Amino acid sequence: MARKLLLTHIDVPGINTFEVYRQKGGYAAIEKAIKTMSPEDVVEEVKKSGLRGRGGAGFPTGMKWSFLAKPEGVPRYLVCNADESEPGTFKDRYLMTYIPHALIEGMIVASFALGAHTSYIYVRGEMMPQIRILERAIAEAKEKGFLGKNILGSGYDLEIYVQPGGGAYICGEETALLESLEGKRGNPRIKPPFPAIAGLYNCPTVVNNVESIAATVPIINLGGDEYAKIGVERSTGTKLISASGNIVKPGVYEIELGLPVEEFIYSDEYCGGIANGKRMKAVVAGGSSVPILPANLILKTAAGNSRLMTYESLSDGGFQTGTMLGSGGFIVFDEDQCVVRNTWNFARFYHHESCGQCSPCREGTGWMEKVLHKIESGHGSMSDIDLLWDVQRKIEGNTICPLGDAAAWPVAAAIRHFRDEFEWHILHPEESQTRNYGLAHYADPLQPIVS
Repeated sequence: MARKLLLTHIDVPGINTFEVYRQKGGYAAIEKAIKTMSPEDVVEEVKKSGLRGRGGAGFPTGMKWSFLAKPEGVPRYLVCNADESEPGTFKDRYLMTYIPHALIEGMIVASFALGAHTSYIYVRGEMMPQIRILERAIAEAKEKGFLGKNILGSGYDLEIYVQPGGGAYICGEETALLESLEGKRGNPRIKPPFPAIAGLYNCPTVVNNVESIAATVPIINLGGDEYAKIGVERSTGTKLISASGNIVKPGVYEIELGLPVEEFIYSDEYCGGIANGKRMKAVVAGGSSVPILPANLILKTAAGNSRLMTYESLSDGGFQTGTMLGSGGFIVFDEDQCVVRNTWNFARFYHHESCGQCSPCREGTGWMEKVLHKIESGHGSMSDIDLLWDVQRKIEGNTICPLGDAAAWPVAAAIRHFRDEFEWHILHPEESQTRNYGLAHYADPLQPIVS
């Protein structure tokens, strides 16, 4: 069995309560950090751990913390991004629902390290049950002396507040989140300045994902060096994966980074293989915004090496033959699924969720949705494929925030790897309305590229 750090006690009855969480070793990281370490020591341990942001970007967490400005007399803030709006991703919601104190403990440890005395958990507005769970966990921690004034007699004060979000995907982007938290429309800010310099209320701010913050607990308990021994290369520690689609056992899994993709999909310990005896056609490995890959490229790199569940291995080959680990939203498609319809569905989402601030995104996402719907409904022409390619190319890299890229990448990858399926829809408009293209050659063994 793989080592678990965050979900070790997930099946223990009452683990969502303070008493049971405490019995299982909970809040030991706070005692260790506050009683035996300085804030700088905590930051250094997180640096040594190699922890990378679990929300999608994969930026080194300790390095991000070290960028925080510390002007005299100016408050600093920690903001937890619990918006989790990426289609295919639901691991943060799972963690908040079943082990809320793991997040609260992580918030206290991280706030202490950053010198923040007021911290916020920004939760997607639709997640009202999770909001209530977190508020109850905060009240329990405060009652036991782990929050509020003079925590554990250390002289350190901290208050944590839960803020419901507006239910917009764009508020998952850190500066749009800060705008929303301040009571404004959730539009991304132009950077620089970055939040580490001028974030919430124009003060130094760190914004981290739920899983990233929760991971600081085992890092402090184990020590940064021990945590770094888990995983491979620069992908250290464990990662929560939201597995869905045409698999036998959908759900949230904690894996050690470095696990072979093939083992994750087909082993009984994880996804259990493709449902109903079907064959795998494609996979979206890190949430809807990352490039989709055909079956043969998700299991092996273009060079013929086994693909691993790591930041480096999944991105091997760039966007030509690789993808991204992203937020860990792992969506599996079987041979009966339609890539054109799936791409159109993603495009609809991004068009709807665009804040409209940037013209390439505001206009381009709408055009991609319309053209994809035209092809999917049997009214497309061959020139539409080139039009789609041109539109996505003019969106990527030309917007204030990454939503434009997130909308463009799935379209580009779908055309790059499944162009024959788009052409089939256009050449067989009536047949495409009654059946799907099928598996075709997407699972055929690749001829390794020899450099």
